[in-house]
Amino acid sequence: MPSERLRLVYVGRDIELRIISLLVRAQEVAEEVILIDMGSTDRTVDLANEFGCQVLNYYDDDLTAPKLAKLIASSSIEQDYSNLIISVTSDWKLRELPVVVNRSRESWDIYLAFNNSVGNQELITEELVIESLDIDHLFLSTNGLNELAKANSMTSMLNFPKDLRVRVIESVEKINMPQRESLATASRFAQMFYWMLETKHPLFLFGIPGVVLFILGFRLSGNVVDTFNELNSVSIGVTLTTIAMTLVGLFAMMVALILYIMGKQVEQIQSQYGLTNYDDKIV
Repeated sequence: MPSERLRLVYVGRDIELRIISLLVRAQEVAEEVILIDMGSTDRTVDLANEFGCQVLNYYDDDLTAPKLAKLIASSSIEQDYSNLIISVTSDWKLRELPVVVNRSRESWDIYLAFNNSVGNQELITEELVIESLDIDHLFLSTNGLNELAKANSMTSMLNFPKDLRVRVIESVEKINMPQRESLATASRFAQMFYWMLETKHPLFLFGIPGVVLFILGFRLSGNVVDTFNELNSVSIGVTLTTIAMTLVGLFAMMVALILYIMGKQVEQIQSQYGLTNYDDKIV
């Protein structure tokens, strides 16, 4: 069991805003990652393919553990992996991944955590029908995958072989720990600021310093005219400095706007003629 390679399997629909972060994080904890798509209408599948992630299609709206096991077992992917299957919903957070990954280190053949849809009613997990459970996450060893793929509509924990280590448990409510906000998530302005730093955006490199210099030069020029009543080397030097500061600020703002417009034009030409990856091809 512990020697088996781990495959992380995401199951979801229309998660294009999260798919890249999910795949990047999965590569840190698993040897392989695949996506089971439930009929996305956005760019989820395209982004996964661009990332190099294999995609399996699940055409049934009823998401059950036996059907997922049958899909994986009958697919062309390698079968000598243990599979950690996660149902990615709007309530599931990426910070829960380390806790879920620990299930792969507990030597279970089948570990099914399900969401309780009947409220506070006490459940006897040993008697629950596997196919009726709403999956939160599911861990399957190679033996567990094969056995679960054979399950029918009435299979419960008691129907599996006795030498198979099986656990079905209700998924407990996640503990919300206070999270520190990073620069990229603190606010919309912080996100834009971080993006400008990373991309070396001309509006940041030239525009903001230009605005600062222009405002300071303009404000100081009025004070200089009122302060110096006679013409000497000091007054001339200070006056020329404030004028130069104003002109440099104005020039920097113009450069920022020109570079920004030129960048947009280049992007439009590249997309029009299919030259988006032109630089990568040259390298």
